[in-house]
Amino acid sequence: MTDNGHILIVDDQQEICDVVQEYLTGEGYRVSTAHDGTGMRRVLGQGPVDLVILDLMLPGLDGLEVMRRLRALDEGSVRPRVPIILLTARGEESDRVVGLRLGADDYVVKPFSPNELVARVDAVLRRADPNEAAGGHQAPLELGDVRIEPESRRAFVRGEEAALTQREFDLLLFLARHPGRVFSRDQLMDAVWQYSFYSDTSTVTVHIRRLRAKIESDPAEPQHLQTVWGVGYRFQP
Repeated sequence: MTDNGHILIVDDQQEICDVVQEYLTGEGYRVSTAHDGTGMRRVLGQGPVDLVILDLMLPGLDGLEVMRRLRALDEGSVRPRVPIILLTARGEESDRVVGLRLGADDYVVKPFSPNELVARVDAVLRRADPNEAAGGHQAPLELGDVRIEPESRRAFVRGEEAALTQREFDLLLFLARHPGRVFSRDQLMDAVWQYSFYSDTSTVTVHIRRLRAKIESDPAEPQHLQTVWGVGYRFQP
């Protein structure tokens, strides 16, 4: 039987867990479920997982606090960082922004299509897999004071390594491979997030802001990640 990886669903609604588990199992994933932060810790204590689907509206500790604690465990661990997809309600835009800033890899708004969620799980895991890089040697990019190493997925600014999330690195690499070219938020969603049907492009703005904080000398006056008002963003070497 195909084993595409181990997914943990954390949601207090049993019916959502059951439906998502059915779809993921049908695509060859192993699935565990939990209904709160305590249950999540119990599953994580039994062995590694490849991705967590985390509902923001949990009993007891809410999803954002659960995520903060999970990311704190990541910082003190030698294991790979666990990708997280958030499940949110339509009115939780501020929570989605906080979640992205905390290091979420994606989010899905309830009610959602199970097929869409499975597609996003596939995409996040592809980005997290170092073996998914395009074939052949990928030479480092030297762009002013920024050096990007695609094969090791590391970025250096003025000689210091920048601590980028998977999505931040993907966004930086895509823009840096097209220096000077302006991309709209829709184009970036299509190219980096791989969702041409994805309607909420505010996540691009959030990731640009986070990238600027990590690679710009003065994020308020960015030299590399520039905004072209009314159009989009470009990387200027």
